[in-house]
Amino acid sequence: MRLASPKIRFVVVALAFAVLIAISLAPGPTDERLSWTEFFHGLLRTGALDDGSFAQEIIWGIRLPRLAIAMLAGAALASSGVVMQAFFRNALASPGLLGVSAGATTGAVSVIGAGLAVQSLFFLPAAAIVGAFASTGLVIGLARSGASTERLLLSGVALNSILGAVTSYVLSNTTLTYERNAQIFFWLLGGLENRTWEHVCIASPILLILALLYPLGRPMDLISLGADEAHSLGVDVRTLQLRLIILSTALTALATAVVGTVGFVGLVVPHILRLLTGAEHRRLLPFSMFGGAAFMLVCDIIGRHAGGLRIGIVTSLIGGPFFLWLLRKK
Repeated sequence: MRLASPKIRFVVVALAFAVLIAISLAPGPTDERLSWTEFFHGLLRTGALDDGSFAQEIIWGIRLPRLAIAMLAGAALASSGVVMQAFFRNALASPGLLGVSAGATTGAVSVIGAGLAVQSLFFLPAAAIVGAFASTGLVIGLARSGASTERLLLSGVALNSILGAVTSYVLSNTTLTYERNAQIFFWLLGGLENRTWEHVCIASPILLILALLYPLGRPMDLISLGADEAHSLGVDVRTLQLRLIILSTALTALATAVVGTVGFVGLVVPHILRLLTGAEHRRLLPFSMFGGAAFMLVCDIIGRHAGGLRIGIVTSLIGGPFFLWLLRKK
């Protein structure tokens, strides 16, 4: 891939995407009643009512929203991982480093525990987004003396611990009903089940944020050399760091708001693609967007065909050993 021309890379990525989308939409273990003829009638919204209505409900009401959410969340988490690794100049950095994921999880769990999640579909993602930005703002505030990388890292570690304790307290509350406990566990494990077009609308700003992030590829190359080097080359380091943190936080918050806690996507995908495409962010960033979407689709397909495993479990089973391998190699 690194030696191939851009056209060949694009063709390979497009073909891989087409295959994954086809597998994701195709009849699976839970669709024994759905024949291939009904599947194509439902996908194209053709055929008689008796052989097309059920297929249309499955494909357009369940599969396509799930597919869109998986792709948007995967692209967001992988791109956020690229930003974090460039910002911290550390190949082991990930979106949860500053407590973003933990803040989003705490906000969502608090809303569920208070019983507000059932009153409106938008309460839970709104709480997740507010929690993510609040935790990021708190970390930057704790590290305001120069906002050095070391202070940000240590503040993020401390905040992750505190927010994890808050989440555990809400989960251990004896007044929670069975339904609320089930919702919290779903959120903590991550999942794509029961995603609707309303969730797609909630996650749709990810596309705008990715468009804003793409032009920052070249400055990210410079900042990864070090703050002093980037400043000497004409980069406004503080402004760039602020933009990167805001965009990365927004991506992680929106992804967490619609799929729950899903780890290791921002760690695994950038590493794999960096080996294939090189470290230049103008190439790495767009490939990571597509690679993250593809990775989420693969994990979703594996989970569906492995007895309904939650996607957060699948990504952890893949990302955990990969992380240990990275520690051993570096």
